[in-house]
Amino acid sequence: MTNFTLNLESIELTDEKFFQLCQNNRDLKFERNSNGDLIIMSPTGGETGSYNAGLTAQLWLWNQEHKLGKVFDSSTGFKLPNGADRSPDAAWITLERWESLTAEQCKKFIPLCPDFCIELRSASDRLNKIQEKMQEYIDNGLRLGWLINPIDKSVEIYHQNQEVQVLESPTTLSGEDVLPGFILNIQEIG
Repeated sequence: MTNFTLNLESIELTDEKFFQLCQNNRDLKFERNSNGDLIIMSPTGGETGSYNAGLTAQLWLWNQEHKLGKVFDSSTGFKLPNGADRSPDAAWITLERWESLTAEQCKKFIPLCPDFCIELRSASDRLNKIQEKMQEYIDNGLRLGWLINPIDKSVEIYHQNQEVQVLESPTTLSGEDVLPGFILNIQEIG
């Protein structure tokens, strides 16, 4: 997937205009960094799309059983506290936080950082860019994040106030105390 970043310094792209831009161009995926630069991403390839579906499906099934929050796919936008608009490959927020939103907030980009998210590296992604994005989530309140890297067969685990933990060729990942009882079976998505 090739990403392009446009500097929109001379254009006022309000939250409402950005939301409308995304709605009018559903074949593309847009994000904005905290500087307001527009990041344009092409749709994923088949392999990455299949991996994403597997990640989201396992998370959704766990949540369906436990009913502790809401699960979101890679098309969902989150308005982070630093002003960035991001769309993780899979995300989850607690039911309490979801229910604190207004009906209007639920229809647009969610105005908060997920409690948990997954980013999946595709063959064309630059690792340092995804790592920066994961750190941005942590800096904005993410409690647990996984950067899954099928290329290197590794997973980076992000927590608040901790060093990034790197696992080599794990077969499963635990949702720890953020997603109690959730175990992601990596072998089923690869």
